[in-house]
Amino acid sequence: MPAIQGFSTLRARSYVFRLPLFTRAMILVMTAFWLAGLQSAWDVRQWGALIPNELGFTTMYRINTFPLIHINFFHALFNILSLTPLLERFENEFGTLTSLALFFGPLTTIPAVIYIFIEKFILRGNTAVMGASIWVFLLLGVEAIRTFKTNPYLVIGTHHVPTWTTPLVLVLVIEALIPSTSFVGHLCGVGTGYLFGLGYLKFLYPPEKILRWIEGRLNLLGRLPHYVSVDQKTYGRFGVLPTSNSSASTSTMTPLGLIGSTQRLGP
Repeated sequence: MPAIQGFSTLRARSYVFRLPLFTRAMILVMTAFWLAGLQSAWDVRQWGALIPNELGFTTMYRINTFPLIHINFFHALFNILSLTPLLERFENEFGTLTSLALFFGPLTTIPAVIYIFIEKFILRGNTAVMGASIWVFLLLGVEAIRTFKTNPYLVIGTHHVPTWTTPLVLVLVIEALIPSTSFVGHLCGVGTGYLFGLGYLKFLYPPEKILRWIEGRLNLLGRLPHYVSVDQKTYGRFGVLPTSNSSASTSTMTPLGLIGSTQRLGP
């Protein structure tokens, strides 16, 4: 048993040390916001949550801050554990600079705008949400579409279940187990992931020529440890996300959600 525990510790340590730059940065930022939330002088959650009625010209930053803020320690911990392997694979495929541009651009803005529209104009509500599960379900949606292209069905007994429905099943399970989660918010994340996986958001990708120019001009690969350059990517610009150990990773990930004032996305 000690040998097995030691081996597992070494593997975990090696994995953490190999995490790419953007993934590391997001873990640190989420941790920093959780620590900032421990004090009472500044309400971090009220400041950064996505609240439909609070969104205006001077508060547009909420569209990008809400995935980084969590309600408590366990919410932050489980979201980080769920997000890390998915985000690490994404960054290793697309590169650090592209990941930064996408996750603080369309991959956060699109689900946020959809959520605000549905919550405010269809449901007539004002439920605030926060937490990184919007990214977790988005990336699960991307994985599901790409898995469907190579392995369309999951055979369970005599039933053939389309593999693209896996994130939707997870959304339903999370909603059933933890009713306070935002069902709408999770669906917005999955839907955006589907669009990305199907290639409908390719026109929003930052131009590779410009990324190469920025990298060369600033010498990012030489200056920044664990930086993944455009030319260093493992699987190509529009390649398939790495699928090795994907089933194990998915089985160990419990997407923890975006928590709001009365509702949260994820457990």
